[in-house]
Amino acid sequence: MGWIVESSVSNTNKKGSSAFTTKQPNCAGNFWRLHLNGLSYGWLRASIMKLKVYEYENCATCRKALRYLSARGLDFSTIPIREQPPTRAELKKMLKIYGGKTQKLFNTSGQAFRTLNLKAKLPAMSADEAINLLSNDGSLVKRPFVLTDGGGLVGFREEEWNKLK
Repeated sequence: MGWIVESSVSNTNKKGSSAFTTKQPNCAGNFWRLHLNGLSYGWLRASIMKLKVYEYENCATCRKALRYLSARGLDFSTIPIREQPPTRAELKKMLKIYGGKTQKLFNTSGQAFRTLNLKAKLPAMSADEAINLLSNDGSLVKRPFVLTDGGGLVGFREEEWNKLK
């Protein structure tokens, strides 16, 4: 019988080849179902996806990061971080990416960080306490805060961002 690749985008099957093709140029968010000899091997996610970028419009670093993404033609959506902070689940995901180092998620140069005296309090704070604080006050979150399917980044360092696909 051979290979059958079923696309959720074009609703067509391509027999006899393992090549993935689509009518849409960047495959963002597309899924593929792989079949071999009548057996289904599940859905596969295309490698290029839409990035979720939490940003603050008055932040020069955020503007630089958005220009970087635009210049590379990457698909992204922006979310105003002060009005809509990352969720607890998103913060937990990012905390795991950064090896449990809660300070990496905080905007340590911000006024709210200084006003709350978090430099002194953060070392004794549990991860759950830090997540609660961050999820309730977007001005405390280091920005830009970027989520991908497989990971995420905080802040803008071009050498790290070059790894985004």
